[in-house]
Amino acid sequence: MAQQHQGGVQDLLNTIFSFLARKTDFYTGGEEGAAEKMLMEKFNKHKKVARENQVKKREEREEADRRRKERALQKEQEDESEEPKIKELTDEEAAKLQETLERKESEAKESKNEETKEEDDEEEDPKDKGKLKPNSGNGCDLQNYKWTQSLSEVELKVPVKANFQLKSRDVVVDMQQKHLKVGLKGQAPIIDGELYNKIKPDESCWVIDGKKAISITMEKVNKMEWWNRLVVTDPEINTKKVNPEPSKLSDLDGETRGMVEKMMYDQRQKEMGLPTSEEQKKRDVLEKFMKQHPEMDFSKCKFT
Repeated sequence: MAQQHQGGVQDLLNTIFSFLARKTDFYTGGEEGAAEKMLMEKFNKHKKVARENQVKKREEREEADRRRKERALQKEQEDESEEPKIKELTDEEAAKLQETLERKESEAKESKNEETKEEDDEEEDPKDKGKLKPNSGNGCDLQNYKWTQSLSEVELKVPVKANFQLKSRDVVVDMQQKHLKVGLKGQAPIIDGELYNKIKPDESCWVIDGKKAISITMEKVNKMEWWNRLVVTDPEINTKKVNPEPSKLSDLDGETRGMVEKMMYDQRQKEMGLPTSEEQKKRDVLEKFMKQHPEMDFSKCKFT
């Protein structure tokens, strides 16, 4: 409904109050001040919900940031705790050691280059030819914006070329389930296209980052896939080269955790040459059917 009003929330409210005046006795049917009281009750109710959601999302982001900082600090402390072992060498020993190190370094570089080339030749699927390699955040760095992703959400940063400090009233961000529009009011949009897959607009948000960029966080509907592009007109990335950070099963919600555990179980079964959970389920059903019908001959049947 709000999208049908070019004036935004103000026009929407004007339409609602006009309807109440024309079609109901909202303003005159009760005691003096009853309409205002009812209006404020509903306003305060939804204001409280919106504030609680805002605080919850901020706390989640702060908690995630705190965990990243703790991991970085822990790694830094571990690096500092590893004291180098120093051995005093003669000039002749130092020269020989330097020569050996340079030779090994050269050999290692050559070996690495050959391995990388072989891996690219062997692992590159013809269908993936021409696809971009993901950036460090498993997304893509494009000319007008940069995006990264995890299995659960997409992070987007859109730099804005403006000779003034951005404010929310200057920005257009329209997030729909399958469409995204980003830009400045009165100017051609920077992004205006169909998303690769569905998002949850109510669980997504945006902020002005450093007065010169727009940062957007979008919650994925399908949390078990990697996007190969942000919008369908973007160049495609090779999702086979995505390098996700390791996570704990305890950090996942119940449904996602169950799916991941099932995938891990099926993978182990395949490695051992055993049936997956789906295959075992089919076998169990078949065995039950065979027991219920001993008169039938299954000896010449082939099962897959």
